[in-house]
Amino acid sequence: MAVPELRLRTPSAGLLALPWDRPLAQWAVPDVPLRDIAVGPSRHLVKFVHCDGALWAVKELPPRIANKEYGVLGALEELGLPAVKRAGLVYQPDFDTSLLLTRFLDGSWQYRRLFRRLPPEEPKHRARLFDAMATLLVELHRHGVFWGDCSLANTLFSRDGQVLQAWLVDAETSEVHPRLSDGQRRHDLDILVENVAADLMDLAAYLGSSEELEDTLIAEAQDIPNRYQRLWDVLHAEPVFDFSDRYRVEGTIRRLNELGFAVEEVTLQPVSDTAPDRLQLHVAVGDRRFHAERLRELTGLDVGEGQARTLLGDLQTFQARLSQEAGHDVDDATAAQLWVMEVATPTMHRAHEAIGHAGTPIQAFCDLLEVRWLLSERAGRDVGTERALVALARDVIPPDSAAKMAVAEVPTQPMPVLGFDDD
Repeated sequence: MAVPELRLRTPSAGLLALPWDRPLAQWAVPDVPLRDIAVGPSRHLVKFVHCDGALWAVKELPPRIANKEYGVLGALEELGLPAVKRAGLVYQPDFDTSLLLTRFLDGSWQYRRLFRRLPPEEPKHRARLFDAMATLLVELHRHGVFWGDCSLANTLFSRDGQVLQAWLVDAETSEVHPRLSDGQRRHDLDILVENVAADLMDLAAYLGSSEELEDTLIAEAQDIPNRYQRLWDVLHAEPVFDFSDRYRVEGTIRRLNELGFAVEEVTLQPVSDTAPDRLQLHVAVGDRRFHAERLRELTGLDVGEGQARTLLGDLQTFQARLSQEAGHDVDDATAAQLWVMEVATPTMHRAHEAIGHAGTPIQAFCDLLEVRWLLSERAGRDVGTERALVALARDVIPPDSAAKMAVAEVPTQPMPVLGFDDD
């Protein structure tokens, strides 16, 4: 028997002990610590292993495809794009197959489980999901990544503040180029619409929904390219204005920052020699981590962009109160240190406990802040943290709050990387 070739990025004892010399179909309990996660139709066999305190997905592929996907996932990680992290690649010469190992994405869930928890008559929740998919595709395309098989089934979702973050989980058909042409981007969008519409129709049939809802879902799938284009246009706009209107540069930068994008460089160039007072603005846009990087610099917390926006707001309110009590301005570093110790750390764990430890403590804290704000708006006064905690624990939070997902939609157990969850 030929010895398998192992390439493990985390060569821990548990992973090394897995039966890499056997076909994946022969992996079984109790010899292998498999996690029983239901998956639906998939091109390739996938099993989930729990070892070394973590959950891993193992997918069996032809060697050529496995090598390609392993390389693409590595490129996505280097680019800092939202995708599952590769953990290893094992070639099994006796079976002419390869096993691709990826780290399971904690705190995420599949679209089917999400849709089963969303009231069909409330499209605003689906809008968050479609915005997340459009944003993910824009980020991939900006970095020269052609997905080739964008679908709901190949995407995982996680909470990021009051928005959703979409993650690529299948890169078998993906390609990384220096730059994508408009034709490549359009082709990827066409694939997205076709796949998402099919995914939604399968789900609608499974749930026994009405013909009217099916028409609505099809229209929503067809609208995703419009969501994509609106964001793409903001990121690539090159407005022309008079030299005296240079103040408009600040407005452009603020708009990009509000969307979470850092601005790396701004260039103002005359449109032509005949119109020297007319300037064209070119903005080099960086990664979508503007608020996240600011929060990390202040507190050391590494969170999502949407979460960072929410947490920075609370930090700024805390800093203002400190300054008022002290009778003088409190600097950012001092306020951040006190906020982490006195507010963020204890409160996030209390919020996480209030929702039964679903999701993550950071996200639970963000949900608590949103619920407290909404309850205060309704009451016309600050209702305080304790009342918001009670609302979270009893699931009596405002129905218009995205935080309802913390109780109703976020699974207490991780979801599969591929396929459907039919529990």
